[in-house]
Amino acid sequence: MNQTVLITAALFGITAILLGAFGAHAFKKLISEEKLQSFEVGVRYQMYAALSLLIIGYVGDFSMYSMRLSYYGISIGTFLFSTSIYLLSFGDFWKIRLRFLGPITPLGGLILIIGWISLLVSFING
Repeated sequence: MNQTVLITAALFGITAILLGAFGAHAFKKLISEEKLQSFEVGVRYQMYAALSLLIIGYVGDFSMYSMRLSYYGISIGTFLFSTSIYLLSFGDFWKIRLRFLGPITPLGGLILIIGWISLLVSFING
């Protein structure tokens, strides 16, 4: 399980850096400042998740259900939260209505919060 968490952390970190670099340079020409700020929020939260999963992967006791749940909550929540923001940021540029993704962002945020609460529970019970 530790290896899975560390691989997820690395993938989140790699893609956050790549997307952040594109956002800082190439995407400025494609999307509005407002959309770019939203995009950067997705990148920032993805990097927070990468760093936290890196720590969890090294020190986490995955025999505890709450620690496993924290991994799934942080990973799935971050994926839904950040990916929906990325796609919504480009909807106007692609001239595609992606409003159906609007509810995915807070759902991802909720799952992310559940992951962090589970992490807290694992610290209290650990």
